[in-house]
Amino acid sequence: MTMLAPSRNPNLRSLLTGYRPLPGAADELMTPSGEIRPHWLPVLAEIASEKSEAISQRFAVADRQIKNSGVSYRVYDTPGGSDRPWPLSHVPLVIPHSEWSGIAAGIVQRAQLLETVLSDLYGPANLVREGALPAAVIAGNPDFQRAIAGFSPLGGEHLIVYAADLGRGPDGHWWVLKDRAQAPSGMGYALENRLAISAALPSLYRDMRVERLAGYFQAMRSSLAAKAGREGSRIGLLTPGPANETYFEHAYLARYLGLLLVEGADLTVQEGIVYVRTIEGLKRLDAIVRRLDADFADPLELNASSRLGVPGLVQALRQRTVALANSLGAGLVEAPAMLAFMPALARRLLGQDLLLPNVATWWCGEESVREEVERNFERLAILPAFTRHIEGLSRNGAGAVADHDEEGQARLAGILKAHPLEVVAQEVVRLSTMPVWTGKRLEPRPFALRVYAVATPEGWKVMHGGFCRVADTTDPRALSMQHGGRSADVWVTSEGPVDHVTLLPPPGKVAIKRRLGHLPSRAADNLFWLGRYLERAEVTLRVVRAVNELAAEADEDVAQATERLTDQLIAWGAAKSEKEAARPKLGKAAATAPVAIAETILRAVLNGDESGGVPSLIRSAARAASSIRERLSRDATQAIADLSAMVQGDRDLQVTDRADRYLRTIAALSGLTHENMNRLAGWRFLRIGQHLERAVQTCRLARRLADPGASVDMLDALLRVSDSRITYRARYLMGTLRLPVLDLVLLDDGNPRSAAFQIIRLAEHLDELPRVVREGEVDPLTRTTHLLRAEIETTEAADVDERMILSLENRLLALSSDITARYFNQDEAMAEIAEGLG
Repeated sequence: MTMLAPSRNPNLRSLLTGYRPLPGAADELMTPSGEIRPHWLPVLAEIASEKSEAISQRFAVADRQIKNSGVSYRVYDTPGGSDRPWPLSHVPLVIPHSEWSGIAAGIVQRAQLLETVLSDLYGPANLVREGALPAAVIAGNPDFQRAIAGFSPLGGEHLIVYAADLGRGPDGHWWVLKDRAQAPSGMGYALENRLAISAALPSLYRDMRVERLAGYFQAMRSSLAAKAGREGSRIGLLTPGPANETYFEHAYLARYLGLLLVEGADLTVQEGIVYVRTIEGLKRLDAIVRRLDADFADPLELNASSRLGVPGLVQALRQRTVALANSLGAGLVEAPAMLAFMPALARRLLGQDLLLPNVATWWCGEESVREEVERNFERLAILPAFTRHIEGLSRNGAGAVADHDEEGQARLAGILKAHPLEVVAQEVVRLSTMPVWTGKRLEPRPFALRVYAVATPEGWKVMHGGFCRVADTTDPRALSMQHGGRSADVWVTSEGPVDHVTLLPPPGKVAIKRRLGHLPSRAADNLFWLGRYLERAEVTLRVVRAVNELAAEADEDVAQATERLTDQLIAWGAAKSEKEAARPKLGKAAATAPVAIAETILRAVLNGDESGGVPSLIRSAARAASSIRERLSRDATQAIADLSAMVQGDRDLQVTDRADRYLRTIAALSGLTHENMNRLAGWRFLRIGQHLERAVQTCRLARRLADPGASVDMLDALLRVSDSRITYRARYLMGTLRLPVLDLVLLDDGNPRSAAFQIIRLAEHLDELPRVVREGEVDPLTRTTHLLRAEIETTEAADVDERMILSLENRLLALSSDITARYFNQDEAMAEIAEGLG
């Protein structure tokens, strides 16, 4: 050990001012005598090489990396839940290779043990039959899935991905706090942490020879491909959806590993085979990475109330037509009650003691154990034995230590007596601490480390690093990301040169691809509606801006145009009608009444909660975008987030300023999607949604503002809203006339705001999408769009009347329904004849 000598470096002295290990807890940075552990010296030297302001600026690089990547997690304690930026702790946890090798060996041993236990419990059940495990611990566990008992998963393994939460005790040894076998989370966040911290401390990262994470993900992808077992196999990542707290990670991992991100509604089971619904019909799915709790995975055989799962999935597993990581029964071994039996099971099944022992745990369902727990009540924590909630107990044991007071002891004694089979007693865990940067110095904070392993044909592969959760306070139980915890990168240092591992294939081994795989129907649906919501918000804002500008003119004809536009906003559902409430207060001021009414309506459109109002449309667009996060660029995702923030934060600005600001952001977002998205099916559905919505709204505005008796101000308002005034003025020297206006906004295929332009682009995009029809049949969708295009291209301005415009509008709305039926809610009979069904 090297003695701490802060007097030689004032920055170091300032850095460590007041840093003291917490009483009764080990510390990663310091020994109890105040010596710095050798593997931390390079980190301290790097941080102490500059003043605190400079170091904070470097750590700000990591924060920008996290923000620019859109890393977030969902917090449930807000109304409806909200996405929050990922909280990054800037100092990495450093573990030398010599220590890590012991951790890795313990993880491999434990993964092998749990796999053996699962294979027995869902197979011959010898452990229960021979008394090694009480039947109540298994049968009473809600995560024991009887539906999958008696058959072996495809590939023969229940565990493909395993993780364990570790903590270092006061004695300096690592202990397993919890096994993670259901659907281990956090590995995507671990990767983002690495990208952020290595960007902030690049030279330190290089000089310390930090082991790479890519090797683990490479092994994981290869293992999944091997499980799929079919040439050109498809692998999906099954997510509960964007409302899940770690949905960002699901989308990120799907993109990074090249998996298809799917929700339960994307999948269907036909004759025991799992298919994904795509715009090209049903496509077989060969393997699934499950991020959905098992109970919700199949409403037919598991939780009947689930709306997240795949009906028939259990039957597909029985028929061994799909590989699942992890099996539906794997969550059984996560129960705290199982920890009580792990040491004995290791000796029985492996002939070894646990290399990484778990925190001492006693299941209270046995009388002798319960009596022992009661004798040592004051030093133990009482917590639920399974995932079921027990009134008065939290799952992590917070508030469950009996020595608080007599009332607390009596309460816990009552719980123990009433629910002996449902609770366990555990030693109170005092986690070790690691340094955290506070902006000026380092302070110790408790942490827990999650380590991952993946089963490969060559054995278990352990990630060289992990997911580290750090408490914001000195309370070792405050590690939840839901309640203020932070996350740190984990640096495992190497004793020699670090192998450069990448997921990229070797040179010359790359198969050139120009498609991104099959587009799931749900993703196409969300892209389509993202386009429609953004376009609807844009035209609403253009009307708001036009009304505000016209309201400044106290002319009767202008007031009539204003009233027509506000009526349109009400018809769209952007605001409720305020006419009857406003008129009595205005008396007989006929010319100014529409203006005053307009002011009331515009405030409602920008601030209210009506379904057609701007806040609601932006929220709907953001929801659609959140479901297809993996298909949007980082800049596009950020632009949508910025737009959502503006709607909530700009309420003190003037109406025109707000409308202008929102319109500029929507225009930037439209430019990003137009310029940065590949011209594949996803981009086409986004554009189809935009073109369809613009065409429909243009028809509605034309009917409202360009009837045969329309005034010049009404026609001019139509040009304003359709952003066509400059073109009209350049083209026509005379005043604003009805037929030229109608020709420009409805029939001119060179005007990007006209209905004709939208219909032509619609037809072009739809022609490029896959068709699911029988040979020799004319595709109805093609017929519809080509007839629309032919009609709009051959119509003259003199032929345009309200009946023609209304017919065009209704046919466009019918086209929207046809697109939905064809690509988003496909008829199974039609899908079955899709090319490549099997």
